[in-house]
Amino acid sequence: MACQILPVDPESPDPEIIADAARVLQKGGLVAFPTETVYGLGANAFNVSAVGKVFAAKDRPARNPLIVHVAGLHGAKELVGAWPALAQTLAQHFWPGPLTLVLPKAARVPDLVTANGPTVAVRVPAHPVALALLRAGQMPLAAPSANRSTELSPTRAEHVLATLADRIDLLLDAGPTKGGLESTVLDLTTDPPRLLRPGLVTVAELEALIGLLQRGTSTAAEPPRSPGQMQRHYAPRTPLEVTGQSRRRVEELCGCGLRVGWLTHLPERDTLVMKIVLPGEAVGYAAQLYAALHQLDGAGLDRIVVEAPPSGDAWLAVHDRLRRASDRLEGITDEG
Repeated sequence: MACQILPVDPESPDPEIIADAARVLQKGGLVAFPTETVYGLGANAFNVSAVGKVFAAKDRPARNPLIVHVAGLHGAKELVGAWPALAQTLAQHFWPGPLTLVLPKAARVPDLVTANGPTVAVRVPAHPVALALLRAGQMPLAAPSANRSTELSPTRAEHVLATLADRIDLLLDAGPTKGGLESTVLDLTTDPPRLLRPGLVTVAELEALIGLLQRGTSTAAEPPRSPGQMQRHYAPRTPLEVTGQSRRRVEELCGCGLRVGWLTHLPERDTLVMKIVLPGEAVGYAAQLYAALHQLDGAGLDRIVVEAPPSGDAWLAVHDRLRRASDRLEGITDEG
């Protein structure tokens, strides 16, 4: 399969280009497109065959559910069996935006989308290209990140092409995404709601609006209600370590003759290794994390060493992604 690449303005996408992409989706094809978080791989959520192509393209296990993207509140309500007042409050405050809500699914949602579970994860993306595509196609899009399963999520078109170029029909290239990490996922079928995946909408923002949240994943006895629950996920192919003593670890590994990449947020002095310094605040760090890891992962290194970021809820999503990506871990907790 040859992937067609269509450059598109990220703020004012050409309607003809969007219409071309929508026609691919309507015919059961796969389209990679930007969101405000990462690039997604979209298929018509009501077309079981098309959704199956998403799983096949990503080598994604069927037990891992997909998030369904819609153009607005009306589209979300068509996918769920119940729309509580809490969902309305959250949607009005955070949509369009990087918040995914998990609710009881409507019967029309294919079981393949939800990993045979009773709930569906839905959100309204904020990126102008994603919204234009949803409106032009007039269908909900089952759209996980546009990468092979368990690997780094893509924040640029070239990241998508690196692993999916021969597996998808079309890519809308709108340049780098702004958010850099996946959406926050909140399960509204529990009381209080349960945070399934930390993301760009922070715990502090959610709790300021609706009160205290539960934290943690689904129980082992039930199907996962959200993507991002696998122990290893969002990972580079190069072995990755996280430590609060990254300089010492880099020097140790270099002393063993290994080629080492170093990712840090601290103003370290120059070294002979490939080093990337990210911002020292959580939003900026999150926005650049995957791009930095993609760069290091493509450099032919033996090991990537990451300086453990600061603790606290603002860093919760970063800690979650690094924990799932790491082969060796120090200084990272579930609490951020």
